[in-house]
Amino acid sequence: MFIQVIEGKVKDAAALQRRLEVWERDLMPGAIGYLGSTGGCTADGDCCLIARFESRFAAQRNSDRPEQGAWWAETERCFTGPVTFHDTDEVMVMAHGDLYSARFGQVMDGHVADRERAMKLERESDAMLAEMRPELLGAVTAFYDDDAFTEIAYFASQDAARRGERKELPAKAKDMVAEWERVMKVDRYLDIDSPWLTKA
Repeated sequence: MFIQVIEGKVKDAAALQRRLEVWERDLMPGAIGYLGSTGGCTADGDCCLIARFESRFAAQRNSDRPEQGAWWAETERCFTGPVTFHDTDEVMVMAHGDLYSARFGQVMDGHVADRERAMKLERESDAMLAEMRPELLGAVTAFYDDDAFTEIAYFASQDAARRGERKELPAKAKDMVAEWERVMKVDRYLDIDSPWLTKA
């Protein structure tokens, strides 16, 4: 899998969402290898768009389409400042339920102190999270060359996510979470109500 993460600031989230609807209607049918996307904005206008493709080659073919370039030239006007792009095929997917049914998303941007250990922890925590946090439908983690990462967690709802956060964890789970926090150093959180979810 290949992922492109786009982040920036907007004043009008609805305008950006309309541009994504245009892409879904007019450009998605010709996007070979496109798997789906997740997007959304915080109340403060911080936005994140995550597009998933079968491969880097498929993503590049999509980017090279003239209609894609024209769409982005118009869409970029929704952003009020610089837009950052991250491309990577180093991706981990955890799914306990239907990610496309999520009604709340949390994006975490940060840096990895030990990528190998981080990936192992992600795998080891899968079963525990499925049992203890049923409202967590899954997560997608993208690792970048500069030891940065973006992870988006998909939740059934914001209320369920907040209740889950307050649960008392057993000692083993607490230790695993504490190690995850040491290895995956989160620089910022973006809470996204009603994420925009598109499936190929």
